[in-house]
Amino acid sequence: MKRHRAVLAVVLIMTVMFVVPVGMISGSASAAASKKLIYDEAGLLSPEANEELNELANQYGAQRETDIIIVTSNNPDNEDVMRMTEDFYDEHAPGYDKPHGNTVILTLDMRNRQIYLAGFYKAEHYLDDSRLDKIRNKISGNLTDGDYEGAFRKYIVTAYNYLDVRPGVNPDNILYKTWFQLLVSFGIGGVAVWSMVRNAGGRVTVNGQTYMDSSSPGVVQRGDQYLHTTTTSRKIERSSSSGSSGGGTTSGGHSHSGSRGSF
Repeated sequence: MKRHRAVLAVVLIMTVMFVVPVGMISGSASAAASKKLIYDEAGLLSPEANEELNELANQYGAQRETDIIIVTSNNPDNEDVMRMTEDFYDEHAPGYDKPHGNTVILTLDMRNRQIYLAGFYKAEHYLDDSRLDKIRNKISGNLTDGDYEGAFRKYIVTAYNYLDVRPGVNPDNILYKTWFQLLVSFGIGGVAVWSMVRNAGGRVTVNGQTYMDSSSPGVVQRGDQYLHTTTTSRKIERSSSSGSSGGGTTSGGHSHSGSRGSF
């Protein structure tokens, strides 16, 4: 009977550990509002990629209550990329919670090959200048290689992850990585399951002292033996584009964080 209970406990724990985190990560596309978040005026994406990225931005933006927007332009009027972003926000009034609300925007100026990222309201605090610099550095290689779909996907996912990490801490810390949290959960669950299965068959009364001859204790020999030295290395991310951070205020009076650069 006890073993049956242990097996049921194993199934329950593994179900909770697997289903709940995966549900939190994947979310549900139906929960996201169907709105236009990809404005590919420069024609960098195929219709299929545009639709897929728009769905992803809707889904992830709903979970963070922030519109995640992409704007591309050939910039026929040769405007500054930061001004283009600010004017877009003023004119289109995006925002998950309200018009002119929580929003993060990535703007590509294809004429001058400039990029600008801006965070408004909630995103201004969770995606400050430093975090927007991190996002820009992560996608700059894709942009330089012409992999715009890959860059945009990485931007959406990274913004989504950073929006879940409280301001003032390093969002790339391993403690905030989903895979690490899942690994810890499985580890704790595994220990709990092992403990229940171990104790399911009754208490074990035999221990290390049971067969020991207490009349002749003592250490026969002790020594240390050098085996080997292990050296590890860590890759340091480097940006392939120049850039600078700094936000501002739109003509409509909406302050924002910012990061700009070339690609």
